[in-house]
Amino acid sequence: MSASSRQQEILRAIRLKGTCAISEIAASLSVSEETIRRDIKPMVAKGLVIKTHGKVTMPDDIKEPPFHMRMQENMDAKVKIATAVSRMIEDGETVFLHPGSTTNYVARALCDHSDLVILTNSAEISRTLVSGEGNEVYMAGGLLRTDDAASVGPTAIEFIKTFQVKTAVFAIGAVSPAGLMDFRLSEKEFCQAVMERSERVIVAVDHTKFERKGIVHISNLEDMDLLVTDTEPPRELQDALKEAGVETLIAT
Repeated sequence: MSASSRQQEILRAIRLKGTCAISEIAASLSVSEETIRRDIKPMVAKGLVIKTHGKVTMPDDIKEPPFHMRMQENMDAKVKIATAVSRMIEDGETVFLHPGSTTNYVARALCDHSDLVILTNSAEISRTLVSGEGNEVYMAGGLLRTDDAASVGPTAIEFIKTFQVKTAVFAIGAVSPAGLMDFRLSEKEFCQAVMERSERVIVAVDHTKFERKGIVHISNLEDMDLLVTDTEPPRELQDALKEAGVETLIAT
């Protein structure tokens, strides 16, 4: 396969997945990682892709990819994270689940729990947990987003202010020393309302969320209690989490 053909395959892969590891691309094309690095060098120069920390992404990857794509990205890691989170939740708890691919896996992992009171603004999560044994599922009303079937707006915010929550689980778009970030302004006020009414705030994200840059500041690190992820965060973020008093759990 020629270099130009490989470059086309590289573009196709990252358009589909959003972000790809160089090792992953090399394996799929049966060439060395060094060959892929040579292939992407002119692509980076032309602004077609961005290379960072052994990965390749699209220049516009600051935008969150569609929900169905996010459900496929890093699936194994998200399942491990979801399993770890589910083990922290006891039968009978009142739990809020934020819309997101990782929290959808948390919902699936909670299906063997019973007597949960589930609060969410995600139609997907509601559908997953409504048939659980003795579970009560309350879904916020409001405008449904077409991407992930999540309800947003003033009605959803007023809904959450009715409850007190034992555990809130968030799938945030990006985590950095500056705080929790996302891609939609509509998330900010809703997430803050949930955090104010929650005894314990868990942020469940895979390692790719340490590399992304959100555009909306949701909250400071101090507003969460626990970060559950699949690999050690970058050193700067580890230090910031420790200073903020946030515990980190690496799911295995």
